[in-house]
Amino acid sequence: MALNMRVSSSKVAAKQQGRISAVPVVSSKVASSARVAPFQGAPVAAQRAALLVRAAAATEVKAAEGRTEKELGQARPIFPFTAIVGQDEMKLALILNVIDPKIGGVMIMGDRGTGKSTTIRALADLLPEMQVVANDPFNSDPTDPELMSEEVRNRVKAGEQLPVSSKKIPMVDLPLGATEDRVCGTIDIEKALTEGVKAFEPGLLAKANRGILYVDEVNLLDDHLVDVLLDSAASGWNTVEREGISISHPARFILVGSGNPEEGELRPQLLDRFGMHAQIGTVKDPRLRVQIVSQRSTFDENPAAFRKDYEAGQMALTQRIVDARKLLKQGEVNYDFRVKISQICSDLNVDGIRGDIVTNRAAKALAAFEGRTEVTPEDIYRVIPLCLRHRLRKDPLAEIDDGDRVREIFKQVFGME
Repeated sequence: MALNMRVSSSKVAAKQQGRISAVPVVSSKVASSARVAPFQGAPVAAQRAALLVRAAAATEVKAAEGRTEKELGQARPIFPFTAIVGQDEMKLALILNVIDPKIGGVMIMGDRGTGKSTTIRALADLLPEMQVVANDPFNSDPTDPELMSEEVRNRVKAGEQLPVSSKKIPMVDLPLGATEDRVCGTIDIEKALTEGVKAFEPGLLAKANRGILYVDEVNLLDDHLVDVLLDSAASGWNTVEREGISISHPARFILVGSGNPEEGELRPQLLDRFGMHAQIGTVKDPRLRVQIVSQRSTFDENPAAFRKDYEAGQMALTQRIVDARKLLKQGEVNYDFRVKISQICSDLNVDGIRGDIVTNRAAKALAAFEGRTEVTPEDIYRVIPLCLRHRLRKDPLAEIDDGDRVREIFKQVFGME
């Protein structure tokens, strides 16, 4: 009997020890949200000691996660955006969307191995910092009510002084195998029923708010997930409803998709929801191909040294984007130019007015990027194929125009023949 008791007590001790030692490896989210139940009959000092242990463990977890992220960032360096050779159309579309997120994102289609994913992920280095409400999972803007979560708005109404911090504009990857709950977030029904509170676990849309959401091989993503992404991108809000409980949060992000046309095209009604469409092809010039191979080899051998060579160019381009975002509010499109843009859309038989809106926005963004407030016909000529080519296809089996038809109509309307 005594032997059995000793064995049982040793098992209990082992379990307790295992439970305590497991604390540092759980996520900080779980550790911070865990509630410590008071011990039955235990003194107050013992309860406080337990709380201090848990708090210290949570702090250790957070510090460990910070170190891990830093190490991962060094272990997986990003190819510099300014070092990418060619693909000017794709780079321009991405930069314009960063300057004005209301353009509506960009769909990039091209052959495999043409640097689509590399270029998009390289954009993360150029993203400037933004002001957010500290410890808010939705990246709420401390000044703009439209970009605040419901909780933050209630705190503002109550007259609370919001703590503000700075963070880099986020770039979130959406894996093809993601579920709808992972994308939109989930509601803890059990906590809602037992405690009467709306316990919401934010998804990728919340994480990408005020940032960039990148979907590689978007043409292979399930249609219902594409619908969810496009609806959220268009409305700027994500609503999750489960068992009669509804929670909404801001979800304004730049939707960037890439894909290979050989693997299938998106439906025309889904393509129309992307603000811009960039087509890229394989570089044919042998000298440029040699330059690309040489740069990639140098980067793979010593990423840190390679990135340092382009550091000045990266910082200059980042500052140029920041200045363009400030200048954008002063930009203006001449009334005659706006009429001609709409005439081009009408002559091309573009459905709806989304093409008109996006072209005006993109032209203003390009002018701001070049340090101007007035839009010129050259600005419109550069961006209008990106904004309209994917809106011309009526037949799902037809190919997307390469931009020549749009440029031809532009020259006729603007008298540049």
